[in-house]
Amino acid sequence: MAALDMHIPLSMRVIISTLLLFAFLKVGGVVPASGTASKLEKLVLPGRGDVRLSEWAKVSGFDIHWLKKDQSLQLTKDSSKLLFGVDSREAEVNGVNVWLSHPIVLVNGNPYISELDIHTALEPVLAPPKNFGGGKVKTIVIDPGHGGKDPGFQDGPQQEKKFTLLLAQELCSQLKQAGFEASLTRTTDTLIDLPVRPEIAKRRGADLFISLHWNSAPSSRNEVRGVETYCLTPAGASSFNAGGELFGSGTKPGNRFNDKNMYLAYQIQKSLLTGLAADDRGVKRARYAVLRTAEMPAILIEGGFMSHPAESKRIYDAVYRKQMARAIVNGITSYKKQVELVKKS
Repeated sequence: MAALDMHIPLSMRVIISTLLLFAFLKVGGVVPASGTASKLEKLVLPGRGDVRLSEWAKVSGFDIHWLKKDQSLQLTKDSSKLLFGVDSREAEVNGVNVWLSHPIVLVNGNPYISELDIHTALEPVLAPPKNFGGGKVKTIVIDPGHGGKDPGFQDGPQQEKKFTLLLAQELCSQLKQAGFEASLTRTTDTLIDLPVRPEIAKRRGADLFISLHWNSAPSSRNEVRGVETYCLTPAGASSFNAGGELFGSGTKPGNRFNDKNMYLAYQIQKSLLTGLAADDRGVKRARYAVLRTAEMPAILIEGGFMSHPAESKRIYDAVYRKQMARAIVNGITSYKKQVELVKKS
């Protein structure tokens, strides 16, 4: 489990957001913004700027309809399908759960979505980034979480640090077989300070930084299972892990790669779901230490729950870890194919 993985319950965040919204509407009302490049009707809400979802759908070529009036809705275009829930941050983009920075809000019967989420969650996936000049994705640094005196989560005699290293070694081997240059931040049971890990990747000229962890839940919730993939929270939004809030919501070095971070996280999560038939806990954004200062596209994978009786047995199985490594390689390969396309001027 990633360090400082303290989650603020989603229900509490939705309640706080809703109370702020109602208070704002009561004292000041909805304020239309003008002069925007998109010309979409906007709301100015506390700490965010929103556009009407139906307007964005229209200019983006999507058809929109309610699945359940004032509760859930669907957008479709060609082979693309997006699902949203009112007062929820959890969306679905072409079959993959993607957590938004802000919940969808309903005002006068119209659903609104944060402009930040359009730019940092939806557009990088629906219109993925391309490199100017066709930059290559070749060198990958893999970071096995924890190590040394930091065991991570413990399930009886089993320690997270052991299984992050085993997965990292398998992933490194498969990446090399696929033609990548790959290396690990640690190859033995040693502890490396969190800020040093992305610095190692920088010194090695890494094109991607992949941090590997296994998840856990309290014993009262040992039924929780599934995979999730994190990228860095965009500036101005709340971190999914409460510990990330200690470092403020301003721009971090890793935010230079917001589009690529999201696209990489999405492709990895999609591939994990396809390759493992795992439960989908979604693409999420957090200000984990190893993501904040990464000077290349970076993600953190929580590959499953050691606290789950059945999923833990899969984690301890070398065959399953090999399958997971293959899924990660496939996700990286899909990312590579897209970003190496030359953007036409």
